[in-house]
Amino acid sequence: MTRTRKASPLISAFTFVAMALLPWHAISAETPAKHGIAMHGEPQYPEGFAHFDYVNPGAPKGGALGMAVVANGFDSFNPFVIRGVAAAGINTYLYDTLMEASADEPFSTYGLIAESIETPDDRSYVVFNLREEARFQDGEPITAEDVKFSFDVLTTQGHPFYRNYYADVAGVTIEGERRIRFDFGETNNRELPLILGQLPVLPGHYWEDREFGDNGLTPPVGSGPYRIEDFEAGRSITFERVKDYWAQDLGVRKGRFNFDEIRYDYYSDDTVALESFRAGNFDFRIESSAKNWATAYTGDQFESGKAKTEAVEHSRPAGMQAFAMNTRREVFSNPKVREALAYAFDFEWANKNLFYGQYTRTGSYFENSELASSGLPEGRELEILEPYRDQLSGDVFSEEYQPPSTAGEGGLRENLRTALTMLREAGYKVVDGAMVHSESGDPLAFEILIYQKTFERVVLPFKNNLARLGIDVSVRLVDTNQYIQRIREFDYDMTVQSIGQSDSPGNEQREYWHSSTVDVKGSRNYMGVDSPVVDELVNMVIQAPSREELVHRVRALDRVLLHGHYVVPNWYLPKDRIAYWSFLQRPDAVPKNGVDIDNWWVKSTDQ
Repeated sequence: MTRTRKASPLISAFTFVAMALLPWHAISAETPAKHGIAMHGEPQYPEGFAHFDYVNPGAPKGGALGMAVVANGFDSFNPFVIRGVAAAGINTYLYDTLMEASADEPFSTYGLIAESIETPDDRSYVVFNLREEARFQDGEPITAEDVKFSFDVLTTQGHPFYRNYYADVAGVTIEGERRIRFDFGETNNRELPLILGQLPVLPGHYWEDREFGDNGLTPPVGSGPYRIEDFEAGRSITFERVKDYWAQDLGVRKGRFNFDEIRYDYYSDDTVALESFRAGNFDFRIESSAKNWATAYTGDQFESGKAKTEAVEHSRPAGMQAFAMNTRREVFSNPKVREALAYAFDFEWANKNLFYGQYTRTGSYFENSELASSGLPEGRELEILEPYRDQLSGDVFSEEYQPPSTAGEGGLRENLRTALTMLREAGYKVVDGAMVHSESGDPLAFEILIYQKTFERVVLPFKNNLARLGIDVSVRLVDTNQYIQRIREFDYDMTVQSIGQSDSPGNEQREYWHSSTVDVKGSRNYMGVDSPVVDELVNMVIQAPSREELVHRVRALDRVLLHGHYVVPNWYLPKDRIAYWSFLQRPDAVPKNGVDIDNWWVKSTDQ
């Protein structure tokens, strides 16, 4: 039996020492309790607000929603550990968090399990006051003990993400049954009170006699709006709405989670999933394929209006989808080689011939937002970068990053000539049609790992263009479970990754780019970024004192990453392409973050 509810002696000792080292004002300062908090400035919604603006507070409860997951099944109901593959929907529907973020602000959170939040101007600590009515699904009250248990178990036994995300927490103190305090070390990490509000609260009493990493397919006790009703191992999972859900009338929950039942069915192939949707076997689909969007949504069900399609515009950052190069591998250790490979990807051809002209080329890790760098660095951004001039490529200061294009007069042929020149500068030459290193004679060869068969039509032309340079590329298609395991182990040369971003980047940037995550299995530092300059810029982003300064610091980070040539950028679309059956209805207002099915409902018969 493992009793993880109580912190280990090591954790307790660490907490005691850290508290002892905190400045006096961080321990004894009095701060007013507030209903919500914004990263910068004040939150948009006032105390006691009835509902978010983008929901329908009168949405009827009832009906069922069916959705699909394209993957090779699941073997766990625990999404918080690196082991296994968790079932879809667990984190969203089964567990509540201390606070709830709104979808129409850069980053503001409002009380959910926590009724109020206290934090001083310097944000050196945060206190959460829990709601008396907050309950787990077995009726047990949610207490400060449960919050501390959740923090301790996630940061010691959970996915490495949690250790990085909450790395600046120096101590946790239970100040009452429903009051808990987090103190921070020597840091200006202003985001910590907000991201601690994202902490999923787990029932300590449930885990007292269970191993946290070995939950398997035993339905756990949650605190959220749904519980697991039924499942077929690896094939489907069904959630049922908790009829007496304790938070259903709160402003952060009103008008949301309206379906009585939500079911996910698993498909091993997206083509099969699409045909299943067309046949009416499930109800809502987000389309990721431009070809499908242009050609597949036809037939009587669409002409009659029984099934609908919409391209709904959003304003969220697009992030970066790209061919990601694993710099832990020798073949990608030279940035000049990485830069050269980008010249072999013909986006313009792919967009015209494969994507029906629907996409725009990605040119930033923070695409589709004010956070994206552009032009040459100037003003405050230049001031941020100037101290690192000797450590960075001169291109950071003298050339605007633009992904290679074939739209010019020379087209792909000219791009391949440029790539050949770069490869020669990097120490390679062509021998008998093969690109080899001039000194070692080792061929320039690597594997592209994918799990979606439909992506072969994108990868194979890229492979063929690289072959014209004498580069030997193989494409490996694996099932989703094998893909997940290989990504966690960094067992790949090149892969396709989508690195999402919020409108308020912060602590999660450590997980993407910081050198401390290079060798941490399961981290999202897919490219193995290991740069002292990037480390310092990440810390600066986390400690940004204002929105204006955050924008400058993120742009500087973006620029340095782009000129590191870690990826070959793909494309983005500032719209959500959705298909659904007409008995579903959505609110008129769409938040800046885009479509959220959890705000939808089943249309009543009199509508």
